[in-house]
Amino acid sequence: MLLSRASLLVLVLAMLAALAPFAIDTYLPAFHVMAAEFGTDELAIQQSLTLYLLPYAVMTLCHGAISDAIGRITTIKWGLAIFMLASLGCAFAPNVQTLWLFRALQGVSGGAGNTVARAMVRDLFDGPQAQRVMATVQLLFGIAPAVAPILGGLLLGIHWQAIFLFLALYAAVALWMAVRHLPETVTPEKRIAFSVAGIAHTYGQMLKNRLFLCLITCLGLNFSAFFIYVLASPVFLVKHLHLNSQQFGYLFIPTVTGMMLGSWISRYTAGKVAAARLLRWAFAWMVAIAILNVCVQVAASDQLHEAWWLAILPIALFNIGMATAMPVLSIAALDCYPKLRGTAASAQAFMQMLCSTLSSALVVPLVWHSPLTLASAMLAMTVVSALLLFFVRRLKVSA
Repeated sequence: MLLSRASLLVLVLAMLAALAPFAIDTYLPAFHVMAAEFGTDELAIQQSLTLYLLPYAVMTLCHGAISDAIGRITTIKWGLAIFMLASLGCAFAPNVQTLWLFRALQGVSGGAGNTVARAMVRDLFDGPQAQRVMATVQLLFGIAPAVAPILGGLLLGIHWQAIFLFLALYAAVALWMAVRHLPETVTPEKRIAFSVAGIAHTYGQMLKNRLFLCLITCLGLNFSAFFIYVLASPVFLVKHLHLNSQQFGYLFIPTVTGMMLGSWISRYTAGKVAAARLLRWAFAWMVAIAILNVCVQVAASDQLHEAWWLAILPIALFNIGMATAMPVLSIAALDCYPKLRGTAASAQAFMQMLCSTLSSALVVPLVWHSPLTLASAMLAMTVVSALLLFFVRRLKVSA
C-alpha cells in the first residue's frame, strides 16, 4: 500500500533527523578493529567521535539560520552532499589522522538534515498534529543511536569500511527523497538575509530568554542521560557485562522498545492530556527510574556479568519517560520563536549535541569504569533537568 502524502513527509523528515546519530554510533562496535588496523589505541578512535561532535555542535548554530536565508531544501542538498563525500573519505582513510579529518567534515555537514527537519515539522504542522509528528521524528532520532551499533556490528562482519560506505549510501537516499518529496517551506518572500552579525544578535536575544534556555537544556540533559550508555557501550557491554560486539543488541533493542513506547504515549496523548501534566509525569518517571538504576547497580554489582539484564532494564524504562517528554519540550521551545524556527531549531540541536559532546569528551571517560558511576551520572543529569523544568513552571506562572 502506498504511503499517504502526510506519512511520506514524516518518513523523509525522520530519515533526515536520524542521519546524524547514525554517523555517531554505527562504528562503535568497530573501535577495536579500527584501532588495530591503524596501529593505535581505542582512545584515539574515541577521539574521532569527539572530533565529529564538536564541529557538529558548532555548525548547528548556523544550519537553521542558513535555511532561513536560502531555503530548507537547498540547505539539505549542500549538507548531505558534503556528508556523502566525507563518509567516503572515512571509508578509505589510510591512517587515524585522516579519519579525524573526515569525521570532522562529517560533523560540519551532518547536522543540516536534523536541524532543518525539526524546523520543517513546525512549518508544516500545527497544534496536536505537530506534537504527534515531532514525536515520530524524535522517535527515529532516538532509535538511530540504538539501532546503529547493531547494524554496525553486522557490517563489521564484512569490513569496518562497509560502515562508512553505508553512511554515504544512507545520505544519498535521504537526499534523493528530500528533493523529491519535501516542499520548500521558506519561500523567497519569507527568507531572512544571512549575516554573522544577525545570527550573533539573534542568539544573544535567545541567551536572554530563560524559558527557551531551560527548555532546550532539558532536552539536551534528558537525551544525554541515556546517551552516555551509547557512548560508553564498547566498555559497558564488553568489559562490564562480558558481552561481545555481536551482542550490542542486548542493550539497544530494549532501549529502542522504551523509546517506541514513550513516543507512542506522546502521540496518543496529544490533544488529550495537557502538555504540562504530561511533562510532570514523564519527569517524575525519569527521576524514579534513575534512582532505581543506582540502587540496582549497588545491590547487584557482583552479579551483573551473569544477570546483564539488571544493568540494562532501567535504561530501557528511563527511555519511556525521555521519549514521552522530548516532543513536548521541542515544540514548546520552537514556539518561543515562531518567525525564526530555523534558528530556534539550530539552538535546540546545538544544545543537544553540546551535551553529547561534553559527555563524550569529559563525562564518559570519567564514569565508564563501572556500571554504578554510569548510573550515578544518569541520575545527576536527570535531577538537574527536573530542577530546570520546575524553574520553567515558575517562569510561566510569573509571566
